[in-house]
Amino acid sequence: MSDPLTIVTRIADKLIRDTPFRYRLEVAPCNSVFRNVSSCGLQSVDFGRTFGEGRPGVAYAYTQLHSESGEEIEVEVEHSDACRISLNGQTVYEKAGQRSAGLTFDERSISMSGRFSARLQRGPNALLIKSATRGREWCVFLQPPSRKGAVLETSGRPPEIGLRHVADVDEGVARLTNWLVVGPFAGDGLGEPHAPERELRFGVMYPGRDGDVTWTIPKIEVLGNVLAPQPWGSTYTWNYHNGGVAWALARLAKAVGDARYREYAWRFCDFHLEGLPFVRHQVKALHAVRSANHHIVDTPLLDFTLAPALPFVERLLQEPAFDGRAEYEQFVGRMLRYAQREQVRLPGSGIFTRTTPEVYTTWADDMFMGLPFLVHVSRHVTEPEERQALLDEAARQALAFGDEVWDEAAQLYRHARQSGRPLTMPFWSRCNGWAVWTLTEVLQALPEGHPRQAALLAQVRRHIDSLLRHQNARGFWPNVLGRPDSPDEVSGTAIFVLALARGLRVGWLAGARYRAAAEAGWRAVASRVEPDGTVHDICMGTMCSEDVEYYVRRPFYDNDTHGLFAVLFAGMELHRLGQPGPG
Repeated sequence: MSDPLTIVTRIADKLIRDTPFRYRLEVAPCNSVFRNVSSCGLQSVDFGRTFGEGRPGVAYAYTQLHSESGEEIEVEVEHSDACRISLNGQTVYEKAGQRSAGLTFDERSISMSGRFSARLQRGPNALLIKSATRGREWCVFLQPPSRKGAVLETSGRPPEIGLRHVADVDEGVARLTNWLVVGPFAGDGLGEPHAPERELRFGVMYPGRDGDVTWTIPKIEVLGNVLAPQPWGSTYTWNYHNGGVAWALARLAKAVGDARYREYAWRFCDFHLEGLPFVRHQVKALHAVRSANHHIVDTPLLDFTLAPALPFVERLLQEPAFDGRAEYEQFVGRMLRYAQREQVRLPGSGIFTRTTPEVYTTWADDMFMGLPFLVHVSRHVTEPEERQALLDEAARQALAFGDEVWDEAAQLYRHARQSGRPLTMPFWSRCNGWAVWTLTEVLQALPEGHPRQAALLAQVRRHIDSLLRHQNARGFWPNVLGRPDSPDEVSGTAIFVLALARGLRVGWLAGARYRAAAEAGWRAVASRVEPDGTVHDICMGTMCSEDVEYYVRRPFYDNDTHGLFAVLFAGMELHRLGQPGPG
């Protein structure tokens, strides 16, 4: 078998060639589907950016909801000061007073404080917003209620929102925006009616607060986007798997002595630190809540907090002094506070859990999303008591996750468990990878004689022995363990190779069958790597579901970084196994 570093460096070189670490300016996208999965149905009208803030005023916004069949809908609302909404001439929502618009960001959703229900007629439905400001912020937000638990699209067509069916509006306008606006008019409340309330007419002037006004479109924003986004994102979108790639390249630089790989890792970190004010501006000021890298702003999820912070910790550990170290320290400190004080935990055991798809859903993935950070940041903190507490917490949680997502009969991890429900979700390959990788990270870090060392070692051996039963004759593990008809998949296979090689190298495993499985797995992975570094057959990011067919049918992509960083680490670990000495 050739040296795995040959394969690994091909992938790393392609990453360097293909990753620009810059933004491309584009017109803000206009989403016309009024369905809310991960807040993608959010609609905003920012009167302040169009008409100015600082003075009292009234303005109107108009759009249509187009329904194929007629249906009852629910709509969430958030707004500053006073707001009235009418549908087909009937008031469906009204609230006066003085207030700020406060969006509450959750893991994959946004919640709002107001709500209304209404019946759509078949075809077009006229929606008119009247908004009044007393002189501060001036905006209105609408969305269907968040479908936090959505995994698969529901049947039926959702309503369409926008101007495409408005007879006197050109399709070029409808491509730019879903809204027409008019204002400002005099006033600071909902009492006095203005002409747009009485009759919708285009091509006329109305007497406004500062002179005549007419219908126009809101200010069209220009946003920064990553270059050449793929269905799974890009190589430098803010998420755990791109942070994992940066972490891997920082380690690879040490393994092969090539500074280019370290530069890639630090560029990833610097790009996101330097870009944070820009991303925050897009999310908070421009209300582009799903714009590029938005997850770095106020997303309370381990995928976008602790896991992508690992390359930042790595640099702090590798380089005692560098320009910007204080900013890294501050960022890592914020992530540590998040872990200790803010991350949602399961009552009783206190392990990391989620509110998606419902409150207290424990994912096997979150072993990896949270616990390696605790392990490695323990090497960075200066107080011995804090270092020990972090290791103790990582070891405790690594075992306690098993109480929720380990299936004793199958000797495998289920993908997730919703609190209080039977353990029924499938044995997804990559989630088992996250689990066993985490167990090895924690076990490596524990001092000899730690009270949980023996239990962790037993769990590593138990899990790996079970995994060996699911490796096929081609060397792969299928995307769903226990479903040999599901496709061969690279990311899970690579992580299992990593765990086998690490176990053999450190001495947790002994025997020819483990080495044979690791080498067969690596040959399988390497067969999916092209000479230019392209990697095939990687399952894209996956929500959790009790429907095993959802996993079986999940799309595979080339170069999805969910798999790239697993392959990078697996190759490095197998290389270390083949080296003489203690490694």
